[in-house]
Amino acid sequence: METREQVKGIAARAALWSARHRALAILGWIAFVIGVTVLSGQLGTIEAKGSDQGHGDSGKADKIVEAAGFPVQPAGEMVIVQNRAGTDRTAAVSDVTKALKKTANVIDVQPPVQSPDKRSSLVTFSISGDPETASDRVQPSLDAVAAVQAKHTDLYVAQGGSASGDKLIGEDLEKGLTQLGILSIPVTLGILLVAFGAVVAALLPVALAIMAVMAAMGLLAFASRLAPTVDTTAHVMLLVGLAVGVDYCLFYIRRERDERRNGADPHRALVIAAQTSGRSIWISGLTVIVAMAGMFLTYDTTFVSFAVGTILVVATTVLGSLTVLPALLSALGDKVDAVKIPGLYRKNSEGRMWNGFLRLVLAKPLISAVLAVGALAALAAPALDLKTKGEGIEDLSPDAPIVQAYLAVEKAFPSEISPAEVVVQSPGAGFEQKVTSFRAAVEKSGGRLAGPVDVELNPAGTVAVVSVGLVDEKALDLLREDVAPAAFGPGALVTGEAAGSADFNARLNASLPWVFGFVLGLAFLLLLVSFRSVVVALTGVVLNLLSVAAAYGMLVWVFQYGHFEDQLGFRAADGITNWMPLFLFVILFGLSTDYHVFVLSRIREGHDRGLSTRQAVREGIGRTAGVITSAAVVMVAVFALFATLPMASTKQLGIGLAAAVLLDATIIRAVLLPAVMAMLGEKNWWLPRWLGWLPQIAHEPPQQAPAAEGRHRELTTVS
Repeated sequence: METREQVKGIAARAALWSARHRALAILGWIAFVIGVTVLSGQLGTIEAKGSDQGHGDSGKADKIVEAAGFPVQPAGEMVIVQNRAGTDRTAAVSDVTKALKKTANVIDVQPPVQSPDKRSSLVTFSISGDPETASDRVQPSLDAVAAVQAKHTDLYVAQGGSASGDKLIGEDLEKGLTQLGILSIPVTLGILLVAFGAVVAALLPVALAIMAVMAAMGLLAFASRLAPTVDTTAHVMLLVGLAVGVDYCLFYIRRERDERRNGADPHRALVIAAQTSGRSIWISGLTVIVAMAGMFLTYDTTFVSFAVGTILVVATTVLGSLTVLPALLSALGDKVDAVKIPGLYRKNSEGRMWNGFLRLVLAKPLISAVLAVGALAALAAPALDLKTKGEGIEDLSPDAPIVQAYLAVEKAFPSEISPAEVVVQSPGAGFEQKVTSFRAAVEKSGGRLAGPVDVELNPAGTVAVVSVGLVDEKALDLLREDVAPAAFGPGALVTGEAAGSADFNARLNASLPWVFGFVLGLAFLLLLVSFRSVVVALTGVVLNLLSVAAAYGMLVWVFQYGHFEDQLGFRAADGITNWMPLFLFVILFGLSTDYHVFVLSRIREGHDRGLSTRQAVREGIGRTAGVITSAAVVMVAVFALFATLPMASTKQLGIGLAAAVLLDATIIRAVLLPAVMAMLGEKNWWLPRWLGWLPQIAHEPPQQAPAAEGRHRELTTVS
């Protein structure tokens, strides 16, 4: 039987089964996607609570406060009236107070407070009702404050707060993410139309990628029972799912089309595509999943949610690519090239430009490698200056009115913007005296801690929360190590935005070596087993690290050094968003492996047929250059859309991913990889004798056996 003797591996067997039972495979896939989507809607997705996302002392404090039963506080808002031209602001403050007291949904308007420098006044109030939906009721107060500003043009009058922030920024961000999801699909389809030159072939990858993402999001509802999800996970899943889904289908369809144009019958073309590209998809998917699994080692709720979501979407995409895609190709036959686009449809996927460039690289491999490494080193050099910082209001668009208001309040009233909170359990007798001692220590802090000091007890009187403002970066350490323990004892825990950010950074720093070691180690092992070569596995890891380093360097050059500020709509900061380096490493290492496995499989295929290493490199890279370019353009276009969102972190994500993929598909895969492999020659395939027990995995297409002709005719007929 041909299936046992010549067709080996999970990918090939899955493809042949799907081709023989294509109706069952196609309908089963559709039923699977619809089924998990409907069931997830009925089941619902469990979302992580704020207290689930903390670390260290701040995480413990948040859980204590949540369990203490504090009454739900209404959404707080504030209006700053600032004197910037030497004029009197008394009338404006009075107008703000009167207007707010007459405004719908406004409660608890407090008397104005003056800043220490006597240049600003602050009026605080709350929005009635559920704080989670306060953004729906904040507009009347925004209108009232805008009217006062219009009346007093010589002063700065602006409103900020949780409700107005959610409305003015949250809505913009959600709108941007929604538009990104909608735009990414037509952009991807447009690029694939150019790449394939045929409508049906271009539609298949997009349709399968979307269905895989839908199914994975449905499965996420079930997985959230074990690991609660965060709201941004769905957007990350769309990003990764569209990237790998299109890539996998692109590789598979391109190989099947090429074999058909080389004269293979439908069955033979499908077998070759399954044995080669299908196998690459299988290995690549495993490696990407391993990379994503590294995020589990952070023990952070957000990263764990990202890991679960991306693993689900990659696994679902691999499943669809190895089952329903072969079934569809078997059913369509040559109709996969239906609706050809004049001027774009080509008979093969080999690019003359890339082949000409490759000949130049292989003619001078040492010079090419030196130039490539030099270019990557220059791009990566700024990464030596990489610093990280927590996300803050300054990371949003500097032109947003809410951002300007927050920054003005933060400068004039540091205790009003995200104050630190000291959580004290069992305050008991003498607590008032301790608070008095704490206030005295705040006044003696040299201006690092700022009042007013506010105290709140839970209804049972078992937990107290003492709030105080942090003026500079060292204030948190002073509060945690000296002031709070001295006043309330060693059991006092400090939380708040600054404390939470510091604890998150500490958790990330502790987990970085484990994540990097896990991802690099397992990726090396997977490549070693797949290609039976220590050199190939080591080269793959090093090349992927070079693309990541170059991406880090470009992030620093743009977002720390301040290039393209006006074009991208941000202001340079003293660091990159703290979670960005780890997240980019995991995502980029996984996605870079896609290209590496695909290209190396084609090179190994030629080598196994008896070609020299240099000839195998020329043939393998030459024949994959077109599809790699198409896949990279899709990824770069989709990732670049993230740079249009209002937050600095999303801009960093988009620029980092797009730049790394572009460099990976050009300098690394088209120059450095062939140059290094050409110089190493047969040493590329070195494997120590003591590793000879590793399984032999065939990379070359299966040979057509005469005994299988009847089976060929049978499958050709049903095709």
